[in-house]
Amino acid sequence: MTATAGPDHRPLKVAVLGGGPGGLYAAALLKRLDPRREVTVWERNAPDDTFGFGVVLSDETLGGIEHADPDVYRALQAEFVRWDDIDIVHRGRTLTSGGHGFAALGRRRLLAVLHDRCRALGVRLVFRTEAPPAARLARDHDLVIAADGVHSATRTAHADVFRPQLTTHRCRYIWLSADFALDAFRFEIADTGRGIAQLHAYPYARPSPSSTPPRTPTAAPRPPHPTADRAGAPDGGASTVIVEMREEVWRANGLDAQDESAAAAWCAALFADTLGGRPLRTNNSSWIAFRTVVNERWSHGRIVLLGDAAHTAHFSIGSGTKLAVEDALALAACLREQPALPDALAAYEAERRPVVASTQRAARASLAWFEDLATYTDQPPHQFAFNLLTRSRRVTHDNLRLRDAGFTDAVAAAAGVPTGTPPMFTPFRLRGLTLRNRVVVSPMDMYAADGDGTPGDFHLVHLGARALGGAGLVMTEMVCVSPQGRITPACTGLYAPQHERAWRRVTDFVHAQAPGTAVGVQLGHSGRKGSTRRMWEGIDQPLPDGNWPLVAPSALPYRPGVSQIPHALTTAELATVRAQFARSAAAAARAGFDLLELHCAHGYLLSGFLSPLTNRRTDAYGGSLAGRLRFPLEVFDAVREEWPADRPMTVRISATDWADGGTTPDDAVAIAAAFAEHGADAIDVSTGQVVPDERPDFGRSYQTPFADRIRNTLGVPVIAVGAISSWDDVNSLILAGRTDLCALARPHLYDPHWTLHAAAEQGYRGPGAPWPLPYQAGSRTPPTGRTDAPKPRLTLH
Repeated sequence: MTATAGPDHRPLKVAVLGGGPGGLYAAALLKRLDPRREVTVWERNAPDDTFGFGVVLSDETLGGIEHADPDVYRALQAEFVRWDDIDIVHRGRTLTSGGHGFAALGRRRLLAVLHDRCRALGVRLVFRTEAPPAARLARDHDLVIAADGVHSATRTAHADVFRPQLTTHRCRYIWLSADFALDAFRFEIADTGRGIAQLHAYPYARPSPSSTPPRTPTAAPRPPHPTADRAGAPDGGASTVIVEMREEVWRANGLDAQDESAAAAWCAALFADTLGGRPLRTNNSSWIAFRTVVNERWSHGRIVLLGDAAHTAHFSIGSGTKLAVEDALALAACLREQPALPDALAAYEAERRPVVASTQRAARASLAWFEDLATYTDQPPHQFAFNLLTRSRRVTHDNLRLRDAGFTDAVAAAAGVPTGTPPMFTPFRLRGLTLRNRVVVSPMDMYAADGDGTPGDFHLVHLGARALGGAGLVMTEMVCVSPQGRITPACTGLYAPQHERAWRRVTDFVHAQAPGTAVGVQLGHSGRKGSTRRMWEGIDQPLPDGNWPLVAPSALPYRPGVSQIPHALTTAELATVRAQFARSAAAAARAGFDLLELHCAHGYLLSGFLSPLTNRRTDAYGGSLAGRLRFPLEVFDAVREEWPADRPMTVRISATDWADGGTTPDDAVAIAAAFAEHGADAIDVSTGQVVPDERPDFGRSYQTPFADRIRNTLGVPVIAVGAISSWDDVNSLILAGRTDLCALARPHLYDPHWTLHAAAEQGYRGPGAPWPLPYQAGSRTPPTGRTDAPKPRLTLH
């Protein structure tokens, strides 16, 4: 069977389950591409029955629609409300950011346009009828498209194949409408007296030509909307109004006991200023807890999932209808391009899955930001607004500056950032140490020491090059406190006189040749992850010979059946390890390091005490979080006592184990608070690497939300790490108040002068990133290619 024809070379017979935008558009495209196809859409509701009100589509999605079906595009274009501004209301103050470019229309109008297009093309629309099960339809249809929504019966019936993962989140929201057109996308925060609620609102229908659009009471004047056919909207236009709050706030306000009309009245009263005292309309409106849908597979034989049946992304990034329409475009294209149906469905999933995964990561970041909204409400208004706009990590400092330079300049000025200075090049003070910028070269194991743990010429050149490269702080790899505390025989140590002398050579070079750059040491003990080969020889694999005995909180191997079983430390042995850390700290001070970091992350010894997955002790050093913290805090206190009082000390933690039953983000806040109480000057917030069966949620800056939460919950300085790959990310994180410092690893392996190049690319030549005198001739980006060619003067048509 080909993708365009049935087994007997007749045109495809297609059943579409669900008459939402994705299902309808898929049906229209398939029929338009081959009018011979028999396409039927099954929808259990009436044609004009739908939840919600307005739908937002991006210019990218509209471009795809215009290319695939100009008739649909023209019909939609006549309905769209377009606007550029986002208003953010916080503590009674409205801040506006422009240049965002939204387009919206009523969901009913979108469905009506698609109904008309389907009918014109000859698609059969079956309303008010439950569709037969997908498996039954697949017997006499060549393709069954399950576009049956977030509660997909098809997905449930074939859960053993699709293997869905459904996650219900912590907020409740309700979808309402106001009978007037706002003049911007509006975010507003309100204190209910029992917790924080937020409003997300945007226009989706224009006012009638004879109606003057009502002004948002606190907004600055803007030009009125252009007028056009309103497709049945109220004379003043219409706006979608979504009200959202944490589940506990929703219950505390008694909203769980209110009916639809009472809920609308409550919301209208809470946001009366924005609404100008107007009521809110309902449409089968109920309080919903958002559910994220992820499927391991999207197709099963002739059945394929589309839209919310396959995936969901939180409404705060306006992606549900967008994703469904883009799914339809991709599916239709793959069916046309591929020779057989299985190939077409595989190509569809291969094309769409990375796009959806990226969108879902952004949506989860946005969703989590709003779930933790109360964490940010004490931020100054400009920083809060910038934080909100960049919450998904898709909108960045540089991107926002392109949209509205005046807004970003105002945010920077309010934060005390000097004019012309990127936020990353502002200084930061930790105890007696002032860092000239916010960039840290993250600790990276090099596995390049001599066999006795002594750093050599490689470390001098490696760390020296990165110090010359402009970072404010350069960190060593994990430096081990004993021979048994090494990960590999090629790991560095600080437990013998020759180690101290070798490290002094490195710190002297940095201080003399890269003045203003600080150099820090990270002290640690490998615990149960020691006695292994170098990374490129077999990560986490035991040595072929010469293994040394391992120690840990509990006798649990890192990789059962592969790793050595460690010895559970006795109380006397804990005292010995504690003394080893203290001795190494004293040596580090003599070696001239400016900052010391205690490594309590990544499953090494001290991290092993913190995680319930690796600490099964029944004595005072196990059990509750307080018990699991006891030994790491004892080590911290012993090190702090040896470390000079004017020099800062930080702690690296794993804020989550990415595994069931492990350290949670709430635990991480408590762990950070305990170290801060004992005198930690900053918390270096990493994640994972504690157990081998972890399931990290990888993505750009994926670990930074954990640092953000600690900083904004405790008010403790933090260092953010985790796939921070661009100077734009660093500027965004700093200006939003999500971190104080950013540690980058791989970018500094790729480019030792990453920080200086970041300054050059931003046109910055200030004190936050001075070029070493011998390198100043290279401080401008070298020209590439010819630049003196004559410019064209005429264009002939």
